[in-house]
Amino acid sequence: MSQAAVTTPAHAPTEPGLSIQSVLQRPGFTLNMVFALPASGITALFGASGSGKTTALRVLAGFEPKAQGRICVRGEVWQDSAQGIFKPVHQRALGYVFQEASLFAHLNVQGNLQYGFKRTPVAERNQSWDATLELLGIGPLLGRWPHQLSGGERQRVAIARALASSPRLLLLDEPLAALDRSRKAEILPYLERLQQQLALPVILVTHAIDEVVRLADRVIFMSEGRTAPAVSLQHALAQPDSALFDDQGPVSVLLGELQHADGDGLRAFVHGRLSLRLSLPPGTQASATRLRVPARDVSLATLQPQAVSILNQLPVTIEALRPGTGERVTVVCRLIDGQTLLSEITRYSCQTLALQEGQTAWALVKSVALMD
Repeated sequence: MSQAAVTTPAHAPTEPGLSIQSVLQRPGFTLNMVFALPASGITALFGASGSGKTTALRVLAGFEPKAQGRICVRGEVWQDSAQGIFKPVHQRALGYVFQEASLFAHLNVQGNLQYGFKRTPVAERNQSWDATLELLGIGPLLGRWPHQLSGGERQRVAIARALASSPRLLLLDEPLAALDRSRKAEILPYLERLQQQLALPVILVTHAIDEVVRLADRVIFMSEGRTAPAVSLQHALAQPDSALFDDQGPVSVLLGELQHADGDGLRAFVHGRLSLRLSLPPGTQASATRLRVPARDVSLATLQPQAVSILNQLPVTIEALRPGTGERVTVVCRLIDGQTLLSEITRYSCQTLALQEGQTAWALVKSVALMD
């Protein structure tokens, strides 16, 4: 298929951190990607098995030379079919981490890291040796051999090795899929550091909703080989029928910063003018910047309640009323800091309160989960 068949949405920015327009045809399957991303942050590529997620990463990495289109990463053109440009894998400044950590068995951890570090010219290094060790907590592991590492440690080393080459783009292909729950919990905080500290675009392929909600800044939904435009995580969750909802139904993710305990032993979670008070176990050292709020744990009132035990009563503006499952309604609310909060109530309650779009109300948040 010619490049002319690939079109860019009118709203897509030009030459951002990453821009791609690509088509790959295979028997019975066509991959058609059009999206643009900023120069930093984690973007989750999310979709059902067989939707083309891993193939999309292979196209970005240069493993699919038959793909047609244009790929530009931070101003550097990796592919432009119209101009006859195609950089092979070894000429693309990227890091690629697979489900299974493919470490060199004949090298210890330090040797694995130095493999990528030494191959990058000094003038092109944007990730220092010490910074890489600190980011992934690899220092104590340098003298170990791959067979001496746990699954979580191997993946941390694999990510560190990918970063050691100072990539312009980092691709993570379901890096937690092969880990059990405890090893997954071990590595998640390090992946959060990538989201918070790295100044490069990261694309995370995953089928796990909890990983998307905890790690992603943006989401690209993928179905039958086609990509939807990238949207913020909050926008993706603001849709009552979002593919990111699990069996527990709609959920909101609020961004903010966890403050020190006050005189009552409560911790404030603050974002702009928004403040929630949280009761956390003594000694909690969480540095989490996200709260997970199930919509079913958010009640609504048209007047601020008095003399109730619910700590967090937040003024909101109702933006939309959307039918949910069964006799339930999902109410899309806007908080005072601009973030979206979802509430799931019964249709009867919605009618009794006479809720309408544009109406002000009070959201009573009964429970939250600190995502640390």
